Amino acid sequence: MKPDRVVLIGVAGDSGCGKSTFLRRITDLFGEDFVTVICLDDYHSLDRKQRKETGITALDPRANNFDLMYEQVKALKSGEVINKPIYNHETGMIDPPELVHPNHVVVIEGLHPLYDERVRGLLDFSVYLDITDDVKIAWKIQRDMAERGHRYEDVLAAINARRPDFSAYIDPQKQYADVVLRVMTTRLIPDDQEKKVLRVQMIQRDNVEGFEPAYLFDEGSTIDWIPCGRKLTCSYPGIRMFYGPDNYYGHSVSTLEVDGQFDNLEEVIYIEKHLSNLSTKYEGELTHLLLQHREYPGSNNGTGLFQVLTGLKMRATYERVTSKVAKVAVNV
Repeated sequence: MKPDRVVLIGVAGDSGCGKSTFLRRITDLFGEDFVTVICLDDYHSLDRKQRKETGITALDPRANNFDLMYEQVKALKSGEVINKPIYNHETGMIDPPELVHPNHVVVIEGLHPLYDERVRGLLDFSVYLDITDDVKIAWKIQRDMAERGHRYEDVLAAINARRPDFSAYIDPQKQYADVVLRVMTTRLIPDDQEKKVLRVQMIQRDNVEGFEPAYLFDEGSTIDWIPCGRKLTCSYPGIRMFYGPDNYYGHSVSTLEVDGQFDNLEEVIYIEKHLSNLSTKYEGELTHLLLQHREYPGSNNGTGLFQVLTGLKMRATYERVTSKVAKVAVNV
């Protein structure tokens, strides 16, 4: 059934920053048939061989066709079928296009969903996954050495080679996002070398139409909370939470933070009870959604918690936008 209104979501971030897990959480929340995910790598204008010959990386806007991206995303949002190109990650070639039909929710994800002002203007909700360098290196080394057999020196060289283009073209996009999920190393362990315990922030932009930032205890206050005790099991180094107003790229924001990891996911309900504006349908839904896929990476720390919470905010945006369309239709 053709949707009355396509709700468009942008998910931006570098490769290896957890987009795949986040997209799984979004699809789980809405249902697979309800969501279409488009990887913006499909809009590469240069294939792998051409990028090698020219020395232009995939992060460089010159290697991507933003005009086509804008035209096709706009067409989908208008309820039209598109003939989308396909970038083949195995061969590095651009394959023949495929038909993509509009869906209730369309997620555009990749390196550049917030780069082009025209595409940005079409989005109903946007998220940037911001992984600090030390965590990114630890994750990439773990993945590429363990799963792909790469050498430590080669992994580090690949990260360093990407850094200038990442800083120039990818990282600045976070200033446009409604929500930034920032993953950093813990402050709870001095000189932490393992980088396994994480400090995660959910930076929520204030004054966005229809978006109500979640808060801890008291909206607008500054809260520093150690929830460990009788109702939350915490092994070393414990858990610390923070909430408060801040300024981010000149915008007023509300920041939630979790430093440390959960020993028992069932107990997250205790933290959920102290959070407000969660956009949940019933008490405990946030914890329930986290428990549904406890095997997903990051489920035992702030990454999973805030990915689920951001998904709930997306659902609230979908309901707000589509109910507005329904009301207009009834009034007409």
